[in-house]
Amino acid sequence: MEKREINTAKLNQMHSGKGFIAALDQSGGSTPKALAQYGVQESSYSNEEEMYTLVHEMRTRIIKSPAFDSEYILGAILFENTMDRKIDGQWTADYLWEKKNIVPFLKVDKGLADLVNGVQIMKPISGLDELLTRAVERNVFGTKMRSVIKEANADGIRLVVEQQFAVGLQIFAKGLVPIIEPEVDIYSADKEKSEEILKEEIKKQLSLLDKDVKVMLKLSIPTVNDFYSELMSDPHVVRVVALSGGYPQDEANNKLSQNHGLIASFSRALSEGLFANQSDEEFNTKLSKTIREIYTASIT
Repeated sequence: MEKREINTAKLNQMHSGKGFIAALDQSGGSTPKALAQYGVQESSYSNEEEMYTLVHEMRTRIIKSPAFDSEYILGAILFENTMDRKIDGQWTADYLWEKKNIVPFLKVDKGLADLVNGVQIMKPISGLDELLTRAVERNVFGTKMRSVIKEANADGIRLVVEQQFAVGLQIFAKGLVPIIEPEVDIYSADKEKSEEILKEEIKKQLSLLDKDVKVMLKLSIPTVNDFYSELMSDPHVVRVVALSGGYPQDEANNKLSQNHGLIASFSRALSEGLFANQSDEEFNTKLSKTIREIYTASIT
């Protein structure tokens, strides 16, 4: 099969656009929590299919909102179930790009393995090749996958980064841009030390890449401001984005604004304060305020 070319318009937008990435990718495990935060209790659905339908309605409401605008939002990360559903008769990824000019990404990991050496690597991603093929057919631009670092354990952190880049290369070979996400737990006692080890391991892996390979990095907001600046200037790196990691919205924005060039890829902090029973006006007003605040913190 000939190599699929990465969409240049999407690549340029992700590399140099002003704005942030909306993470709408809670998976099966975290969907009940996301729905509960939105005011939809578990008693509202009796099986997984009903649950996914309700969460798709929530995401559709966010995506279709006039507040969800490419002036502020560069890309959006989808869960597999969302990619396989439609908004107004269009596949979600096509709706995002064609109607909203927002670049679609897909979460591809299957969750975390148990804690070993102070880290949780990704569980094996069964059926990854088939999923990537489907993502390409659906006009998705890139993918996202998460590991977690709890302790400054050099062996564990090296393993996390090596696994992320190995899978990332498989993803890039399909013509998609991988978001490498080795999250450092914000509550870790030695977070700063973990970040020092992590940065060195990322630099090592970047130096091994062929020159055409492009990746994105999704990292916890660092303890030391501007700590990841040198990663941003690496020619392989399309963009470095930050996760909110459990910080409340205001604190996440405040920390983000102190890191120049680092943009948000927030999930929980994006949907905070949105409820199913809000009128469209209340919902859109709250979402608009949130989006503008995250945008402002992202363009510093």
